[in-house]
Amino acid sequence: MIDTHAHLNDEKFADDIAEVVARAEAAGLERIITIGIDAQTSRENVELARRFPLLRSAVGIQPNHVSETKPGDWDAILELVNDPTCVAVGETGLDRYWDRAPFPLQEDYFARHLALGRETKKPVIIHCREAEADVVRMLRAEFEAHGPIAAVMHSFTADAATAKACVAMGLSISFAGMVTYKNAENLRLVAKTVPLDRLLVETDSPYLAPMPHRGKRNEPAYVVHTAECLAGVLGIPSKQIDDVTTRNARDLFSGSPSPLRRGGEKAKP
Repeated sequence: MIDTHAHLNDEKFADDIAEVVARAEAAGLERIITIGIDAQTSRENVELARRFPLLRSAVGIQPNHVSETKPGDWDAILELVNDPTCVAVGETGLDRYWDRAPFPLQEDYFARHLALGRETKKPVIIHCREAEADVVRMLRAEFEAHGPIAAVMHSFTADAATAKACVAMGLSISFAGMVTYKNAENLRLVAKTVPLDRLLVETDSPYLAPMPHRGKRNEPAYVVHTAECLAGVLGIPSKQIDDVTTRNARDLFSGSPSPLRRGGEKAKP
């Protein structure tokens, strides 16, 4: 399996990062993508990916951190994106939940990341919180100008209409531990509407651990619980969801053609 979104540079992993990576490998993971949220964490994640063969990195400036950027930070992202360990741009996106950055500045940086993904032919990892209409608006402008978008809506919690709009523009949809929570039935219903060949899984470690680890520090090995939940929701064997989400992640993060060109595979019992 592939955990498509973790933050292994987080201080919560400072004392046992080697053990965390070892547990992920023992759980059957073949890859973890560890994600930057600003220039410094992007550097840290590139360094981690150089240290551990199981890891790959993504570099970017998350919307809640764009107002904290210093001169040279964006230049650092432009340099780090070319590192051999870097397989994606982000995380980026828009956020109306937290009031940490002016919205026009968030939009500016989101547009920069979309352009960088297009130029480098690396997928874009998108954060969206209470800004679905704005994210879809900007994605639609990108799609109409340049065609299918290689990107993933990470830790998806929006509605089926948003998922459908994103899939139509070429994006993948990634589910994290929240889909396993007892009160997340609406999210599980949304998961049923996503074509199987657009599904990804992630942990967003160290946050939002899935059941049965809710309330504890999350880590990549726990992605198996999210996958098992999705298998149950879709009524398919766990091995099928493992195989499909792994193939989808390999395709997306290896520079393959946009998934818009694939056939919209449906779940098969």
